Amino acid sequence: MKDFGYDVSDYCDVDPMFGTLADFDAVITTAHKHGLKIMIDLVLSHTSDQHDWFKNSRKSREADKANWYVWADPKDDGTPPNNWLSIFGGSAWQWNGEREQYYLHNFLAAQPDLNFHEPQVQEALLDVARFWLKRGVDGFRLDTINFYVHDKQLRNNPPLPRELRNGTIAPSVNPYNHQLHLYDKNQPENLDFLRKLRAVMEPFGAAAVGEVGDAQRGLQILGEYTAGDDLMQMCYAFEFLSNTRPTAAEMADVMARIDEHAPDGWACWAFSNHDVMRHATRWDMPAEGLRMMTTLLMCLRGSACIYQGEELGLREADVAFEDLQDPYGIEFWPEFKGRDGCRTPMVWEISNTHAGFSNASKTWLPTSAEHIHLNVARQEEDPSALLHHYRRAIALRHAHPALAKGAHDGVKAAGDIIYFTRSDAAETIFCAFNMGADAADLPMPPGAWQSIGNALGGADAPAGDTLSLGPWQAFIAQATRA
Repeated sequence: MKDFGYDVSDYCDVDPMFGTLADFDAVITTAHKHGLKIMIDLVLSHTSDQHDWFKNSRKSREADKANWYVWADPKDDGTPPNNWLSIFGGSAWQWNGEREQYYLHNFLAAQPDLNFHEPQVQEALLDVARFWLKRGVDGFRLDTINFYVHDKQLRNNPPLPRELRNGTIAPSVNPYNHQLHLYDKNQPENLDFLRKLRAVMEPFGAAAVGEVGDAQRGLQILGEYTAGDDLMQMCYAFEFLSNTRPTAAEMADVMARIDEHAPDGWACWAFSNHDVMRHATRWDMPAEGLRMMTTLLMCLRGSACIYQGEELGLREADVAFEDLQDPYGIEFWPEFKGRDGCRTPMVWEISNTHAGFSNASKTWLPTSAEHIHLNVARQEEDPSALLHHYRRAIALRHAHPALAKGAHDGVKAAGDIIYFTRSDAAETIFCAFNMGADAADLPMPPGAWQSIGNALGGADAPAGDTLSLGPWQAFIAQATRA
């Protein structure tokens, strides 16, 4: 728990603080009875330094698993073998006196990287996937999917020009963003392992979503990792997890690059997640803007992810330094306060000390006082609440397969408006979104259209050739057929 479960000490068991394997089995069984599928987070790029594999590997260069991790001799002056940096700050190399070598850790020093150039490592990790698939999981969220394989020659990363330093996490305070990460991740051999993993998943009908952590080449890697039928079903990059709200032109550019790099692939879009400031704060949008962006998310080509609490409109919580858990925030405080502000407890009701999240005297992170009035119970009783808007937006996507899985004709921008058409064999749907605070007009495409977005605050179909959208307003319409 140095990094909250991302430092795995046993791939085939449950941490006792969360329960037992029997409890896990009960979750799977109950979820399936309710028609829900369960994807679990699978962390393959590294383990905990408390894992038995690493304990064996660090003993000596002749140990059974000596080659299971990334070890390298120091330079003649005793310094690390190259210039690779850790995402959590400082060198990505940690000295080990037993072997008199450095080991690689892309994250915490307590998270040594596995050596994917060792065939036994790959087979052991495929066995881990088999273990959970046999227990009934429906798929995996693959943490840091592009970090698995490192450059065998351990070449130095080149510097990244200042104007290109656009990392989404602490870009100004973390020297990690000073490098172009050509060699410590994103290696072509990774594709071979992903094909092996897909082959393991196929008999179970399982799916995977990969987290692509790369600020410069994320969309290109997404396209590479989801192309064809023998790699991952979907991946997500960080373009819409950016620190500033995307303009219509910027969103159209991202979608155009997806069309370029992943014409045969599949993206997974999110506006918030556990690694970035909540988008209600990050983008500083009015309530109608949050509603419009939710509707947009459900209309984009690709899968949609919703992060807990965004459906309530939760903003970033202010967590005091003494309450921080995130090692990232502790390291870079106060310039970067870490990721705990988006990880505070879900607020279910107002009558409980911790808003219905827990009956314990103290929770892992404190419940935000600013969140409590947005609790689920209160929003359930208010038909106009954001929670119900999310449900209506999801229902629209489910009701129209063209929105869920159909093709699109490319996302285009005209001023503050983005627009596109989604279609399949049965229907054609035109979507337009005003991403600005002023009213705007757009020429309507040819044909007859019937609005299907009114329940989401969408505009009616115009009588003439011009569509007029109010601030932060959407227009979703289905082509009528004779």
